[in-house]
Amino acid sequence: MAQPVPAIATYADLQALPPHVVGEIVDGRLYVSPRPGLGHANVASALGEELGPPFRRGRGGPGGWVILDEPELHLARDVVVPDLAGWRRARMPEVPVDDAFTTLAPDWACEVLSRSTAGFDRGHKLAVYAREQVAHVWLIDPAAATLEVLRLDGPTYRVVLVATGDAAVAAEPFDAVALSLATLWAR
Repeated sequence: MAQPVPAIATYADLQALPPHVVGEIVDGRLYVSPRPGLGHANVASALGEELGPPFRRGRGGPGGWVILDEPELHLARDVVVPDLAGWRRARMPEVPVDDAFTTLAPDWACEVLSRSTAGFDRGHKLAVYAREQVAHVWLIDPAAATLEVLRLDGPTYRVVLVATGDAAVAAEPFDAVALSLATLWAR
């Protein structure tokens, strides 16, 4: 007996979603997740606050980066929304102000893991990032107070750092300035 062929998800499917969810398309499938909770948002916001001055603005660090919260990335046939992403200024000299998304893969992406998204982030999205040559991916688990730093090594990622608790770490590609993990977990 013939099986029905699932429809390939389109951008119109994403636009039709209610505002209280996040939609992403990977391998033609639509993935819908609840908007991040406040604890998740707190960690992502704290990380952006820590990286912004030294890496985006060059205050107390080298500068040279564009860092954005929840940018919509259209990468080949996939649409993903990392919690944070960064581009070296040499690749993105200016942020396009009138565009809703970018097709330029970031140099760094960060996913703040939750029970509902960890499998998708570690599996499907990580495969998209590897295919698009995103050099570094950070996976942050607020429940375990853990940061994993992955570096692209050929077609796959290699774990180059796992840090937990309140450690101060020099984490690629932002290793010019130590990051206090305690800042991320502070409520």
